[in-house]
Amino acid sequence: MNTQATPKKRIALFGSTGSIGTQALDVIRCNPDRFEASILTAQHNDELLVQQAIEFNPHTVVIGDANRYQKVKDALAGKSIQVLAGEKALEEAASHDGYDMMLAAIVGYAGLRPTLCAIENGKAIGLANKETLVVAGDIVMQKAFQKRVPILPVDSEHSAIFQCLVGETRNPIEKIILTASGGPFLGKKPNYLVNVKREHALQHPNWSMGAKISIDSATLMNKGLEMIEAKWLFNLRPEQIQVVVHPQSIIHSMVQFQDGSIKAQMGLPDMKLPIQYAMAFPQRIVNDFPRYDFKKVSTLSFEEPDLRTFRNLALAIEALQKGGNLPCVLNAANEIAVFAFLRNRINFLDITNVIEKTMANVAFIEQPTLQQYFDSDGEARSFAADLIQL
Repeated sequence: MNTQATPKKRIALFGSTGSIGTQALDVIRCNPDRFEASILTAQHNDELLVQQAIEFNPHTVVIGDANRYQKVKDALAGKSIQVLAGEKALEEAASHDGYDMMLAAIVGYAGLRPTLCAIENGKAIGLANKETLVVAGDIVMQKAFQKRVPILPVDSEHSAIFQCLVGETRNPIEKIILTASGGPFLGKKPNYLVNVKREHALQHPNWSMGAKISIDSATLMNKGLEMIEAKWLFNLRPEQIQVVVHPQSIIHSMVQFQDGSIKAQMGLPDMKLPIQYAMAFPQRIVNDFPRYDFKKVSTLSFEEPDLRTFRNLALAIEALQKGGNLPCVLNAANEIAVFAFLRNRINFLDITNVIEKTMANVAFIEQPTLQQYFDSDGEARSFAADLIQL
């Protein structure tokens, strides 16, 4: 009998102070025999980063905002923790050898470069940052294939599809069905959305999420980004990806196979479940998360998304179908527009107008290099910021 203990999986948590990062630390906290946090990174939240570092004792912490470096360094003086700062430090930390899996939870485009460094370094990726594949999915997946690096999805919808595909490697997918809650404005029309304020848009009915993803959910852009991410993760054609609005968020997504059979993954809306699944894969580990009770639910409903009202989803579908650098441009314009909306600089419906105009004005490149993706991102951000006069 083998009594040797399984070594702990060392997790590098990129974006440890955000919604995904803090929930991932909950999973680590509950499973100290299985996981340890070896790298923690944050952009601005130095106070929480310091608290996390004191509790979990990683070998490295990175504060993206270099102005906060000294504060973090002083707070962790006397501990054997390497403190780094700045954007390049994220890439340096991702290139470290002292971890087994990166949990990529940095919000937005900023997550791309560190994730590429981790793949280059041969590390498994738990991908919670959908923008990485939206911006440069072809290059990221090709690099992962070359390096034989597994990319395990953490988004609840992509985790659902991934779980449905276990044991189905020889069975082609006919289509996937991504479920959308519909966000806080399900059923509303443009005359209502004109007056939407920041605090309304941040109130998601089912999920507790960070500000950026909450706004993306309210505009349905989040679902569009997930469609693009799914294309690369599961090697699909655009016409194989369908979105259906499912307000209860119990079915997290479905896969239809070529015999017409559909597999669905279900559960209560709780991000800790897909986080834990990715971190422990291929095992499922015991937890005390709340369980779904069929006896207590009267109905699960489904409807088509309203593309005329929520035009962000239509724009994302256009980017998905056209490909090239268009998803990268869409994402960059969306990040600028959401940033402006969260600061009350533009109205809710202006988000779509900014994205549409930016997509029409940045030059289309059919097969971009990585540098051209970076350039397209910069150009789209500049154009969108000028539109808003940021």
